[in-house]
Amino acid sequence: MAEFTITGEYIELDKLLKAAHLCGTGGEARLAISERLVTVDGEVELRLRRKVRPGMTVQYDGQILTVR
Repeated sequence: MAEFTITGEYIELDKLLKAAHLCGTGGEARLAISERLVTVDGEVELRLRRKVRPGMTVQYDGQILTVR
């Protein structure tokens, strides 16, 4: 499990996937979300701009990321 620290109140899900290097590009991140491959706190997430806040967990491609 990896951690990703944000400086603001939240980060949008597609931007998080790219910033944390789980996806190579924003387009790849948006495609992964639309194909139901990303979960937030254990539930499939379809919203590209889902606000991910500290304490939440994102999973994609076998990798688990906790936001701090």
